[in-house]
Amino acid sequence: MRQTLSSSFVIPLFLCIFFFFVSISTSHGLTATNDSLIRKTCKKCAQSDPNLSYNFCVTSLQAAPHSHYANDLRQLGKISITLLGRNVTNTRSHIKELLKNQKKMDPFVRSCLHDCFDLYSDAIPTTKQALQDYKAKYYDDANIDVSSVMDATTTCEDGFKEKEGLVSPLTKRNNDAFMLSAISLSIINMIRLNGDSI
Repeated sequence: MRQTLSSSFVIPLFLCIFFFFVSISTSHGLTATNDSLIRKTCKKCAQSDPNLSYNFCVTSLQAAPHSHYANDLRQLGKISITLLGRNVTNTRSHIKELLKNQKKMDPFVRSCLHDCFDLYSDAIPTTKQALQDYKAKYYDDANIDVSSVMDATTTCEDGFKEKEGLVSPLTKRNNDAFMLSAISLSIINMIRLNGDSI
């Protein structure tokens, strides 16, 4: 006996498929719009700061899980400070592992790593405060907080340069934290000047 699909089953199935494709096309449209917001923001950030790489900015913001749902500059600013906080926390953990795992380390390098550990330890609550100040629209305070984190990355890197020929094991991490700070500062300054629009 041949079975046929009843109309009561076909219509709901059709509706499910229809709504599935509508949701995909809508989310794709949102992603394209937000991708455009990220690119425009990063273009302005890179123009305002010669130390900031446009490609680094785009890649970093696109990699953030919530960036595809950001509708305006203010939301991107929050995401950039959150990224900075994660980077700082991760770098502190990395330094801790370096200190723990390398027993026969040059004493100067060990001293520099201890300094960097302290700098990044202080930077963690500072990035949390920056995010709180940013959310409260205390942009001057958020600017000071993020600038402090940026200074910590530079101080950490400069410590290794005090001994000639020494290569810092944290150069890439310090540079990344520096550029994430620069992105946050640029966005904060744009919002102070222009509001949420770009």
